[in-house]
Amino acid sequence: MKKSSIIFLQVVIVLIGVGALALILRFPLTEGRAVNLDLFSIYSDPFILYGYLASIAFFVALYQTFKLLGYIGQNKVFSLNSVKALRTIKYCAFVLSILIVMAMLYIMMSHGDDDAAGAIAMGIVMIFLSAVIATVAAVFERTLQGAVDIKSENDLTV
Repeated sequence: MKKSSIIFLQVVIVLIGVGALALILRFPLTEGRAVNLDLFSIYSDPFILYGYLASIAFFVALYQTFKLLGYIGQNKVFSLNSVKALRTIKYCAFVLSILIVMAMLYIMMSHGDDDAAGAIAMGIVMIFLSAVIATVAAVFERTLQGAVDIKSENDLTV
């Protein structure tokens, strides 16, 4: 891949991270059940804190994607570091989907008679996206691990 393409993709990853960070910092101030609370009360709300803890997996996956693009730019695609980055992305996507399911269950139980269809629909979409990312990362990890194994066998025989 060209260096310019790698740099462009890394810039896109950074912009996604900055946008997501801005969204999770600003969103609790404008929407939902915390709109009338003071700053301390907003950021001590258990559901908002849960959202921040769940976002750690997202940001770790973004960082690993950034690192993987760096390995591609350095022509180190067929290395154990690339396989580890893909494995971490897979685990982060899996953890994120489990955390989203737990948040959806909390929303369904806590809202009782209230209609939480919008939140549930967004959760289903996010679970689907996380599952797709985990599956793609698993397939790439398995393929790359096979290539790394073949490369190390060839290095040993030479």
